[in-house]
Amino acid sequence: MRASRLISLVLLLQSRETMTAAELARELEVSERTVYRDVLALSAAGVPVYADRGRAGGYRLLGGYRTRLTGLTRDEAEALFLAGLPGPAGDMGLADAVAAAELKVLAALPPSLRDAPARTGQRFHLDVPGWFRDSTPPPLLADLARAVWADRVVELRYRRGDREVTRRVEPYGLVLKSGTWYLVGRVGDDMRTYRVDRVLDVVPGAEGFTRDEDFDLGGYWREQAEAFLRAMLREWITVRLSPAGRWALRRATDTPFGYDEALAAGVPDGQGWLVTRLPVESVDVAYDLVLRLGPELEVLDPPELRERLAEAARRLGELYGAQR
Repeated sequence: MRASRLISLVLLLQSRETMTAAELARELEVSERTVYRDVLALSAAGVPVYADRGRAGGYRLLGGYRTRLTGLTRDEAEALFLAGLPGPAGDMGLADAVAAAELKVLAALPPSLRDAPARTGQRFHLDVPGWFRDSTPPPLLADLARAVWADRVVELRYRRGDREVTRRVEPYGLVLKSGTWYLVGRVGDDMRTYRVDRVLDVVPGAEGFTRDEDFDLGGYWREQAEAFLRAMLREWITVRLSPAGRWALRRATDTPFGYDEALAAGVPDGQGWLVTRLPVESVDVAYDLVLRLGPELEVLDPPELRERLAEAARRLGELYGAQR
């Protein structure tokens, strides 16, 4: 622990040139007395830490005690800090590792690029979870992340519907999709996907596994996501959409899969209304979707959905007509 703190102290001085004992104590989360002892230890080890006296003083490294990243452009330096993704990394228990890595990179940058993290932070921020959703990471995410990094077999206890199942899994990777974490792993000869927030227990095994180096996590996820949506959207409805309805359609559902193709398939009439077919999960789900768009969407087919909507319109007329 102390060796890591001493290295961090040196890197802080490399990146910021001069810092007071109070500033170092705050960054390292220790007391100023501990900083004084650490500086003495560094000096005894031959690290040229120099103390400037006075109100504007502080600790600094004598010139030349520095490493640099040569050949790095400003765009490359800023991209490094943009790629850190501190939110997801923190969820996986890697916040300290990311902070330490950024500090080391910052210490090695030439002075002309030292503002890279500040410029990046002022211009970009990643907020992964959707609106009105709990952003707390699943409690066992960090355990699974460690198993993924170590290629370590795990035994999962998993909630599936109203029952629990146990699986021996070779954890290949973690995917963050719309604020939800998923584990991709091999069970027997098959690759499977598990929602991490449904994992009830993780028991690391004693043995590791040999990873298939040809496995493409990103490609696998894209294929599975598309297959899932195609399997889920099993039925079709024919609708007539107003210009406002076309704009609101994508915002009325969490699964607008195939809607771009549907909206591009027809030609609006003289009033701007478009007739097209939409993929839906079921008639019941389509009923809820259509109600959200109100008079901006008319169902033409199937007849049973149109009849349900007509009954809903009649009841709404009675409800609001009685209040006039």
